[in-house]
Amino acid sequence: MKKIFALLLVSFIFFYNQPVLASSKQQKEPIKGIYVKASNTNGPKFNQLLNLVDKSDLNAMVIDIKDDHGNLTYIPEKNSPYYRVSKPYIKNPKALMQTLKEHHIYPIARIVVFKDNVLAPSRPDWSFQTSNGIWKNPRGDSFTNPFRTEVWDYNIGMAIEAVNLGFKEIQFDYVRFPEKFETLEKPLSYMGKKEGSNRVAAVTSFVQYAREKLYPYKVKMSVDTFGNATVIPEASGIGQNFSKIAEHVDVISAMIYPSHWNGNFGIAKPDLEPYRLVEEYAKVENARLKLLASPPTSRPWLQDFTATWLGKGNYKVYGKQEIEDQIRALHTQGIQEFLIWNAANYYTANVDYTP
Repeated sequence: MKKIFALLLVSFIFFYNQPVLASSKQQKEPIKGIYVKASNTNGPKFNQLLNLVDKSDLNAMVIDIKDDHGNLTYIPEKNSPYYRVSKPYIKNPKALMQTLKEHHIYPIARIVVFKDNVLAPSRPDWSFQTSNGIWKNPRGDSFTNPFRTEVWDYNIGMAIEAVNLGFKEIQFDYVRFPEKFETLEKPLSYMGKKEGSNRVAAVTSFVQYAREKLYPYKVKMSVDTFGNATVIPEASGIGQNFSKIAEHVDVISAMIYPSHWNGNFGIAKPDLEPYRLVEEYAKVENARLKLLASPPTSRPWLQDFTATWLGKGNYKVYGKQEIEDQIRALHTQGIQEFLIWNAANYYTANVDYTP
């Protein structure tokens, strides 16, 4: 009897100490997030955004760490190489990370890579130059040169700063040459032009290099791409090949806002048909990802803004129905993750993010 009891006791101890396999409900939920400007991580606005996430099925925030101008969005230690390009938009990074943890919010650091109005003028040799100085696009933005590995290291260094703050994922945006660059580059001077280097190879090489540099930090890496780059073999002008980028990331986030398409999929006015547009896009993306040996997670950017610039009859006011339609369209194609974009962070109320 004692032997039987002893055997039962040993068995109990053994099984008690084994890891418990998570049930389907315990598995990590798909990421569903919103974009948050660094300046909105403080005060009443941030409380509104926290409340939105807390009271919905959202569970992530994409927060600017290197913003659209090229600034580091918080003040680092004075010995940081990025101290001179920093702005105090995030008042207390450690407190912010603690708040996100307490609210069970998955933190994603957005790093705007090659569009950079800060680095380009300070290092013209790392940018595109005209006879009159640094090249700027019609909006007044400058770009650094994706052929320069010094630019790669500069941006990856900012990503590592974000990792050290506690961000679980690095999202690289503007991983490309300027729009319509193939029509603009002739009068410009920059490294890579004379050598005849390929723009797609430059962008893909950066993504692969960034993945290698971030690997020791055990952080996920994602890249934003133009939606159009998915439905054509490659967007050679800006240097984006969807499939080649997807080979080197954990997450691929195509920007598939209905307002940004022009007659694709046989849809004359895409902004008026968000469900159909997103569904047709997702079919194409799925087909491309299935060709990869190890495809990344798809987590597209969806539209929560009204594209009035399209003109009367070409746009509609985006609200609860339009946002839910985009999410439903993704679900029909098996895509469970998404991010919601509104540049000013004014998100529609009462949206069902799991329709």
